[in-house]
Amino acid sequence: MKLVVKIGGAALDDKELVSKFAKTIPSLCNEGHKLVIVHGGGAALSRTMKQLGCETTFINGLRVTDSQTRDVAIMVFAGQLNKQLVAAVGAAGQSAIGLCGGDLRMVLATRKKHPDLGYVGEICAVDPQWIERFWNAGVVPVVSSLALGFDGEYYNVNADQMASALAVACDADALVYLTDVAGVKDSDGSVLRWLDVDAIAAMVQQATVSGGMLPKLEACTKALKKGVSRVRILPATRAEVLPGFFTHPIDCGTEVIAS
Repeated sequence: MKLVVKIGGAALDDKELVSKFAKTIPSLCNEGHKLVIVHGGGAALSRTMKQLGCETTFINGLRVTDSQTRDVAIMVFAGQLNKQLVAAVGAAGQSAIGLCGGDLRMVLATRKKHPDLGYVGEICAVDPQWIERFWNAGVVPVVSSLALGFDGEYYNVNADQMASALAVACDADALVYLTDVAGVKDSDGSVLRWLDVDAIAAMVQQATVSGGMLPKLEACTKALKKGVSRVRILPATRAEVLPGFFTHPIDCGTEVIAS
């Protein structure tokens, strides 16, 4: 099976959680599954921006990215976080390689203009041949959420959307989002075990979901509508369930389903 796993947010700041997740990767590979790991790292970027005395602004869960913010994002995403995650997977016993989406022109993007968020990209093309080559070499690609524009500039791309686009391009069987929340919650605060994509619009309108969950659910919907069979939002604290994802029932998180 082909599996894309996105890990991000506060989960990347917790070394124990990262180690716990990394230890699941050799098991999945030994079972014959082909993996892509995608990560963002918004929490680390916000922290670094604060340390540099720079302000951070969000619109509908997406970060406004001027040239300075973009350059810091390259440093944090493609540098520090990417290499730390690659090291954790390697320490667990699985060969991995760190990339950003712009490497090898693997993920191309245009500037997102509605609203204009600066150097924030909208993915327009994905070349999956490089992912296949790494898989054939027994290597797990670890991809940070930066894409290359046709103007030669790097663009910050929402990591949830990056994971969705890669899952579609690679004909993945499943897409998993490891998050710092228990799952998608209803108006009463209870975690939904299943969420039909047709119910998402009403939840957004009623503000049942907001902030960073908005681009995540949009990414889930796109993946399902473009052929990915399963999409699940899982708490990163339960990463140990990943090796049994295709064979055992999972009692945590939210499964997003197409009508």
